[in-house]
Amino acid sequence: MFLSSLLSVYAIDVFEPIAKWLTIGILAAALLSGVLIFFLKRKAFSAFMKYAFFSLVSYLLIVAILFFAFDIAYHYSDGYAQENWLDKQTLIRLVLIPLLIMACVCFVGLILFFIILKYKPKYKKIFGFIFLAAFVAALITALVCISLYYYKKIDGDGYYNSDTASVKQIALYVSAALAVLLTVGLTLFDKNRFSLDTRSLAYAGICVAMSFALSYVKLWDMPNGGSITLVSLLPLMLYSYIFGTKKGVFVGFVYGVLQAVQDPWLIHPAQFLLDYPIAFATAGLAGMFRDGKSLEKLPQLKFAFGATIAGTLRFVCHVLSGVFAFEAYAKGQNAWAYSLVYNLYVFIDMAFVVIAGAFVLTSKSFVKTILQTSKEK
Repeated sequence: MFLSSLLSVYAIDVFEPIAKWLTIGILAAALLSGVLIFFLKRKAFSAFMKYAFFSLVSYLLIVAILFFAFDIAYHYSDGYAQENWLDKQTLIRLVLIPLLIMACVCFVGLILFFIILKYKPKYKKIFGFIFLAAFVAALITALVCISLYYYKKIDGDGYYNSDTASVKQIALYVSAALAVLLTVGLTLFDKNRFSLDTRSLAYAGICVAMSFALSYVKLWDMPNGGSITLVSLLPLMLYSYIFGTKKGVFVGFVYGVLQAVQDPWLIHPAQFLLDYPIAFATAGLAGMFRDGKSLEKLPQLKFAFGATIAGTLRFVCHVLSGVFAFEAYAKGQNAWAYSLVYNLYVFIDMAFVVIAGAFVLTSKSFVKTILQTSKEK
């Protein structure tokens, strides 16, 4: 019975609670073991942290792959489509395939870039331009396909566009454009050049895998999308703190695309940008105060300030999407009030990340490693 459940399209419903409590148990055991070793046998603490880190990364990578496969099987099944009044074939053709192509372009491009950096570094700039052009083309294609999906299935559907609600397209496009400009503008505080090397690429893959796996460990699910997770954005924000906001925003953008495949509730191209790539790209701003001199001896506060700004911008993105795309969910209430209150869960999610990040940064050895990595990148 259990095996047949795992082989069905509803395998994720069986796997999710198991993975949730198993992950919480593993993290708690690792934390408790680390504390005991630190106080009882401090000389072995560094070795323990090394093996614990690689073991945790391997575990979360396996969990992320399994969840990704189960999620695709579930969200694009006949049962899910019927339950949510969706056209399965149109959803696959105009949403799943374009997003998967974009994710594959990014994944394959990063692997090839990693190989070129290793064996043919003189070609890295040429390949970098090719990779960027391919990614932009894939992104534009995905947006066009989602636009077609909107006009085929959402425009004039009588729910999102009705006598009491409407999708405000111009406001959505303007909001998405302003969010992009603000996010990119804030990365200018990072004085380092945007250059991907083997070290930053390797860490990017690790952090995306960890964040993606942790995003399934949900402490609370919101009724109309969104959830409070077990510090799923912590790896991405720590990546930004180590490698800078330019790389952090890029990696967050990629992670946002994966989130769109994971939970594909897309009704408009600009809403897709606001709720997924842009919203999670803002997580890359968590490291914007790392190089500040005023709090040099308090990295916890610098991380907390950066993470708070990043979380606030994510909140703004979701609020704007809620007001201009999902007014129907307000059911006659003021759309601004409804969206503002509904998306307050983002701050709870962010609070867990800030607390966990501050705890991690209390480790002098971890901070020392960050500084060393920063100088080597």
